Amino acid sequence: MNDEQLKGYQAKHGFPFCIFPLCWELDVPTYNIPGVSVELNFTPEALAGIFLGNISKWNDPAIASVNKGVNLPANDIIVVHRSDGSGTTYIWTDYLSKISVDWKDKVGKGSSVNWPVGLGGKGNEGVSGLIKQTPNSMGYVELIYAIQNKMPYGKVKNSSGDFIKADLASVSGAAAGAVKTMPEDFRVSITNAPGKTVYPIASFTWLLVPSKFSDAGKRDALKGFVQWMLADGQKLCRIPRIRKAPPEVVSEGTEGA
Repeated sequence: MNDEQLKGYQAKHGFPFCIFPLCWELDVPTYNIPGVSVELNFTPEALAGIFLGNISKWNDPAIASVNKGVNLPANDIIVVHRSDGSGTTYIWTDYLSKISVDWKDKVGKGSSVNWPVGLGGKGNEGVSGLIKQTPNSMGYVELIYAIQNKMPYGKVKNSSGDFIKADLASVSGAAAGAVKTMPEDFRVSITNAPGKTVYPIASFTWLLVPSKFSDAGKRDALKGFVQWMLADGQKLCRIPRIRKAPPEVVSEGTEGA
């Protein structure tokens, strides 16, 4: 949340909120290209160009040059994006704003933006469904939706120049490294983070907690619950949708709680 949003919450409720990072989310580029089931490579320039509408064919050199040996068609790329506001969109556009000046100036970042091109789908499930039923389409979804729907998703070239597949190992470095510059309110972006093995399109997810309570019992109960979520509760983050935060982040959050 930005400063304006936090001020709005404070004005509405009469007190500020505390923010705690609990786990994280990974966004992946997924696609439906008839006859192509391999794991494609995407450069930052290609991703920005596709979503800006500047790269419109699957066999464009920006895509073909890093996918040698793959028979990419000369068909139009059908871009699919979220039609609703979402954290997934914020992560995707935050990343694009960091790697593309054109995207930053023309579109920017946010949970909802004015997309230059493409079809809109509601929710990760809507985007996944549109891609699955639309030949030559491409979009972005949270990693688990690509896995659950058995959709191919590509590797992304990170800030070190390496093509990285999204998984728990490839985002851990970005999350742990963020501790070094973590502000007191825990608001930090880890998209396009440095590191040879780091996947670049990921973010923490946060819990917003009121800083004041009129009921001391509720205050103590919630405080205890947050501390449990940041400590012992992390051990239960085993289902694919939930990814536990690294120990360094948990330690910082527990101290704050």
